Amino acid sequence: MQLIYDKDYNYRLGLLQYLHPFEGEKFSQVLSMVNDLGLSVISPNSMVSEETIDEYLNELMRLKVRNKEFVFRALEVPKIPFISFNYLHKKILKPMRLAVAGTLLGAEQALESGGVMWNLSGGFHHASYQFMQGFCIYNDIAIAHQQLIKNGRLSTDDKVLIIDVDAHHGNGNAFSFREQTNVHLLDVYNEDIYPLSGFTREQVDFPVPLTSGTLGKEYLARLSSALELIDSDYALAFIVAGTDVLAEDKLGGLGLSVEDVAAREKMILEHLQKHKIPAVVTGGGGYSKQSAKAVSAAIRACASL
Repeated sequence: MQLIYDKDYNYRLGLLQYLHPFEGEKFSQVLSMVNDLGLSVISPNSMVSEETIDEYLNELMRLKVRNKEFVFRALEVPKIPFISFNYLHKKILKPMRLAVAGTLLGAEQALESGGVMWNLSGGFHHASYQFMQGFCIYNDIAIAHQQLIKNGRLSTDDKVLIIDVDAHHGNGNAFSFREQTNVHLLDVYNEDIYPLSGFTREQVDFPVPLTSGTLGKEYLARLSSALELIDSDYALAFIVAGTDVLAEDKLGGLGLSVEDVAAREKMILEHLQKHKIPAVVTGGGGYSKQSAKAVSAAIRACASL
C-alpha cells in the first residue's frame, strides 16, 4: 500500500475556517500520525488542468466553477463580498484540483501494481458534471475514470466499482455514472440526512441505507453483507472513506468509533484483495476533531495489505 499526499492538499483558510466545520489541515495531521509505519508516499506532479476538468463538465458548469457566487454556494458558506474568486481558487480550488490529480494518480498506480493506493484527499462525491454542492466542486472519481478511458488504462467494457462509506449518500457519483452500466455503486449512508434525492438514491446498485444513530456493530454487519454481493469481475475499485460516520461528527448522524472506522476500511480492502481487485481509497468527508485520528487508525489497520 502507498499513500498519496501533497502539502498543498491542506486548506489554509484563515477566517473562512470559522464558517465551515471541515478540518482543513487534517491531511498533514494524518501523515504525521502514520510516519512511523514507513509507508511510501507519492505526490501528483501538478494539479489537474482546467482543460481536463472542462472535458468532464457541461457547458453551464464550466461557467459556474469560475464564478465565486456559485462556488460559495457549493461550499455552504455565506457569500463574503470582499473575498475574490482568485482567493477562493488559491485557498480551496487549487487544493481540490490537486486532490483530483491524486485520485487519478492513485488509479493509474493501482491498475499498474494491482494493489492499494490511498489518497488522503479527494472523494468529492457530491459533485457531478451538472452540479457542485456539499463542499464538492469537482468529482475526482468521475474525472479520473474519464481520463483512464481516454488514456487507454481502462476500456468502456471494464467494470469499475465505487464503494462509498461516507455518511452521506454519494449523489454526485450516482448522477455522473447513471448511464454507465459498467460502473457499479455500493453506497452505505444515513438515509435521514442530506442529500435526500430519491432519483440518485435509486441509481445505487448496492444500497445500504441506515437510520440516524446506527452504531458500529450494525453498520459493519450491513456493510459485510453488501460486500458479499461483490464478485471478482471488476478492473478497479474506488472507495470514498468518509469519517463523518463518527459519533462525534457534527453532520453524519451515525455512531461509529475510531476503531469501527479502522475495521471498516480493513474489511473493504481485505474483500477486494480476496477478489484481486486493485483499489484507490479517497478521503471523503469528516467534520470532527477525531477525523484525522480515525484515518490514521484505518491506515495502520490496512498497512500490511
